[in-house]
Amino acid sequence: MSEQNSSPVLEVRNVSIAFEGNQVLDDVSFTLHHAETCCLLGPAGGGKSVLLKIINGLIKPDSGSIKVFGEEITTMSEEQLFKMRRRVGMVFQESALFDSMNVEANVAYRLNEEGVPPAEAHTRVEEALNFVELGNAINKFPAELSGGMRRRVSIARAIITKPDLILYDSPTGGLDPITSTTIVELILKQRDESHTAAVMITHRLQDAFLLATHYWDVKTSSVQSIPDGGVDKSTKFLMLNEGKVVFEGSTLELTHTEDPWLKNFLS
Repeated sequence: MSEQNSSPVLEVRNVSIAFEGNQVLDDVSFTLHHAETCCLLGPAGGGKSVLLKIINGLIKPDSGSIKVFGEEITTMSEEQLFKMRRRVGMVFQESALFDSMNVEANVAYRLNEEGVPPAEAHTRVEEALNFVELGNAINKFPAELSGGMRRRVSIARAIITKPDLILYDSPTGGLDPITSTTIVELILKQRDESHTAAVMITHRLQDAFLLATHYWDVKTSSVQSIPDGGVDKSTKFLMLNEGKVVFEGSTLELTHTEDPWLKNFLS
């Protein structure tokens, strides 16, 4: 394993933040390595989205340390944060597409910011849209797309720069079960084809367990169950409750927990 791959992609240490006296995150710590996916679970209002925004440098914590790619981001200038974010893909809960731009312009947004030549940008947009199975929507506008399609465009935009870390903020939020499964299968495909480190917030346990128990089969271009009830070793779980970490570990550690609160949450 190379030096780059052995050092953590993300280190969150003793992070706390309060808004108007309300403690949203309380001494949160966890580590994410290359090719790992961390499923971030917990009740609504537990601080999950705030944690994602802190990791991306959109909010500064009151205390604690956040290292992304080995660099402390809490003390970075806006210019340094902008540079760091070039290596991070973000999928927002509500897709956050620009309504006035068509799908191609939305997906190419980061490439255009970085001055990638138009012809190259177009080719990369086509590749990203084909990956999320939306190649035929390149000239459509967000208003013409369903919620699930907008979410897929958002994933295409996040992966087009070939990031080293992807942050998914409730990518299946507000979607029906079938569409949700389609989105999680794309996340799984991205995980197994590109081995990108990722943090995924989800309110649906079945989304997290789909990632943990399935893999992308390149030969058949389809999602398959891991044989013999096996689990994906690169997928782990972090659970927050009232701003505190109540669990960090593997799929098997979570499913075999004796903790009463966790057992109740999982049921």
